Amino acid sequence: MGATIDETNDAGAGGNRPTYEELVEENRRLKAENEWLRRRIEELTRRVEELHRGIKRQAAPFRKQEEPSTAPKKPGRKSGRHHGPHAHRSVPPRIDEHYDVPLPATCPHCGSSRVNETHLAPQYQTEIPRRVIYRQFQVHVGRCDDCGRAVQGRHALQTSSAEGAASSQFGPNIHASLALCNKQLGLSHGKCVKLLSTLFDGLSLARSTCARSMTRTSWRCQAAYQQLREDLHDAAQAGADETGWRVGGRSAWLHAFAGPRETCYVIDPTRSGRPAEALLGLDWSGTLVHDGWSVYDRFTQAEHQQCLAHLQRRCRELLETAERGAVRLPRAVLNLIDRAFALRRAWRGHRFGRDELAERGLALACELEQLANGHFTHEPNRRLAKHLLDHIWGWFWFLIDPTIDATNYRAEQAIRPAVVNRKVWGGSRTWSGAHAQSILCSVIRTCEQRTRSAFDFLLDVLCRSPPQLLTA
Repeated sequence: MGATIDETNDAGAGGNRPTYEELVEENRRLKAENEWLRRRIEELTRRVEELHRGIKRQAAPFRKQEEPSTAPKKPGRKSGRHHGPHAHRSVPPRIDEHYDVPLPATCPHCGSSRVNETHLAPQYQTEIPRRVIYRQFQVHVGRCDDCGRAVQGRHALQTSSAEGAASSQFGPNIHASLALCNKQLGLSHGKCVKLLSTLFDGLSLARSTCARSMTRTSWRCQAAYQQLREDLHDAAQAGADETGWRVGGRSAWLHAFAGPRETCYVIDPTRSGRPAEALLGLDWSGTLVHDGWSVYDRFTQAEHQQCLAHLQRRCRELLETAERGAVRLPRAVLNLIDRAFALRRAWRGHRFGRDELAERGLALACELEQLANGHFTHEPNRRLAKHLLDHIWGWFWFLIDPTIDATNYRAEQAIRPAVVNRKVWGGSRTWSGAHAQSILCSVIRTCEQRTRSAFDFLLDVLCRSPPQLLTA
């Protein structure tokens, strides 16, 4: 073969050509450098993906964007006929206090004393009492002549039968208010005490009293907590999610299990499948909606619906960094998800029957399997394809059984207040407090799902013996 132009010029200039050994050494060096750069790119890509996932976690700051909107909507009511009804406060159902408001002696505008009354205008006001109520119960104590045991009376407002040094107690309204402020509104023990002491004149509380009240109220709710665990075990569908927690300054995990009518929280020292196995049992045969955590694969008797919202977010994150042919897989997966949701909307619109919906759902699953079986050179796409194939029949199960949810929104909504509480007061100091957290949050959340007043329920369990269970 003839020499190239560059070779001819180098030879004419008298330059020294590299030897074979030098070329081999340079080739080896360049291969090692390319291998190092490849590993470095993979590592940086992995870190970018972790950062993207971390930003979207529930523990991330709750904000939508860094800067306010450039074109914000005008505040207040919208003009026109369709702005909604004009609401106003109705007349109170009863009148507890009456006040007469006479005319002033002189006109406040000009100072004249010639003021004539024309009519009476009723005005109503709804107010809360601030004066603390102090009660005394004269408890009749006796003894049974047959068994010899002590017997005493019990009033409907009593929260305990303790006597002696423990005879001075707080009423059920205070205990129920503390539980709701701490577990539902996310106020710390110190803020709960400050709020009640500020609102009600004469009420004196300590933070330790608030903490002991949580433990005592949770003990009274144990029967209801056990009942809702059984109700969740008997439910046909349950969503599961978990988030980090702190107990005594050490890492723990809060597990949330949400059904259509009940929610159960469990705080465990490890992120394992033990809470789910203890609650549902490995032989549970319902439908488990989750985010694809491998622990839930142990429930072999249950049907699985993978959360499509998680899959959508993962595909969109891949599209943020993917280039050229790497965008095909995530785009195709997003297209299949859109088609699945369109099928469900069409079924809800009575365009076709349930059997046809199931057939189309199976066809989408087969199409997704064929798509994921392709050859992918982009490492994130290979991981996505493996994840799709590992749960291939769990992505569109909501089309085969349209009564279940397509996403894990129930468990995520249930776990969101716990994340807010953890940010406010950091978790629990003791495992006793963590157990109380699980019980009280579970019964309060379940009361909301069953449209029952959580405050009234807490009053029932505090004053009645045996404690009243949650009504289904």
